[in-house]
Amino acid sequence: MSANTAPIKWAQRSDSLYITINIPDVKDETINLTDTELHFKGTSESKPYEVNIKFFHPIDSEAKGSSYKVLSRSVQMQVLKKPSEKKDDDDEEFWPRLLEDKLLEKNQVKIDWDRYVDEDEEAEAGGFDTSNLEGGNMMGGGMPGMAGMGEM
Repeated sequence: MSANTAPIKWAQRSDSLYITINIPDVKDETINLTDTELHFKGTSESKPYEVNIKFFHPIDSEAKGSSYKVLSRSVQMQVLKKPSEKKDDDDEEFWPRLLEDKLLEKNQVKIDWDRYVDEDEEAEAGGFDTSNLEGGNMMGGGMPGMAGMGEM
């Protein structure tokens, strides 16, 4: 049986991404995060789901501030972006899209309007509300359940 593609929502700040994999009651999840890709597999309502995406720009897969949590209606994660090499280039802070592949972006990814903040308004809005992630699993430094992080 082939896996279904899980729907994704995302929002960003200049330093991080907030990604929601929108499937309920996830069981047996596996999340592999590298600096360029996210691979997720899990089961919901006895159906297999997966996500295989390549990010628009590199993220910091080993960052201590990155985390994820499986909630009753979704899997939510905050992932820190890799700092830009060019300190004077403000355009690198906010990405125009989540995925490298524009076509996949149109078919698989939606903007999370509940968490969306325009880059002009980021200072007054502040960071993401990460209260949903409290008690979640940390991504940085090779945590349990994150097989292959940094090894891909």
